[in-house]
Amino acid sequence: MSTIVCVRIPKKLKERMQKFHNINWSELIRRFIENTVTQLEAEELLRKIEEDLKDIPELPAGTISRWIRIDRETDLLPALKYEGSLGDS
Repeated sequence: MSTIVCVRIPKKLKERMQKFHNINWSELIRRFIENTVTQLEAEELLRKIEEDLKDIPELPAGTISRWIRIDRETDLLPALKYEGSLGDS
């Protein structure tokens, strides 16, 4: 379903637009509006995410590295033993 949106432009601009008769002005304006709304929604979402992140306490330095190291060590060793890569075959 669609709706009609009217836009008033200066007469001189309309005359200039008519020189470019191969341009579908309605489609161009429709795409511009869609892109603008999408951009504004993304910015709004980003502001909300940033606001929500302010409430999350900061992790101590090195926490993520430690988690990654633990994850790699616990996930990798069983897989290597199963494949016989650790010389346990």
